[in-house]
Amino acid sequence: MKCPFCGYEESKVVDSRPTDEGTRIRRRRECLKCSSRFTTYEVVESLPIVVVKRDKSREVFNRDKLLGGLLKSCEKRPVSMETLERAVEEIEARLQNSLDREITSQQIGELAMEKLKGIDEVAYVRFASVYRQFRDINTFMEELKKLLKEK
Repeated sequence: MKCPFCGYEESKVVDSRPTDEGTRIRRRRECLKCSSRFTTYEVVESLPIVVVKRDKSREVFNRDKLLGGLLKSCEKRPVSMETLERAVEEIEARLQNSLDREITSQQIGELAMEKLKGIDEVAYVRFASVYRQFRDINTFMEELKKLLKEK
């Protein structure tokens, strides 16, 4: 790390501690040439995830949009906000950990349905009915039969 006072490129870490709920690390450093002390912050670099929608348009991944969809499907259901936020965090982490910088909205929808299936089956069916665009009662019944078969 380059010293902001003399420009020397070597320093030692004097103190290190997490900040912002563990998302950043604050480091106190001392220049090995002029002995001046300065603070640096280390943060994980996250690259934006681009969502390719059905109409082939692209937009940056928005976790609030995903949370909103999950909230609508869980309306009037006994599902806590904490549970939904954890599901969104897990989906977002999975997307960040994949090597793909572009992901389809269908892939995100499948991940959301996978999470909802384990959280609340009624919310899962609600989400699936919008996501899979059920055209009639028969496609709806097919999804319910699949769900019952998995049980």
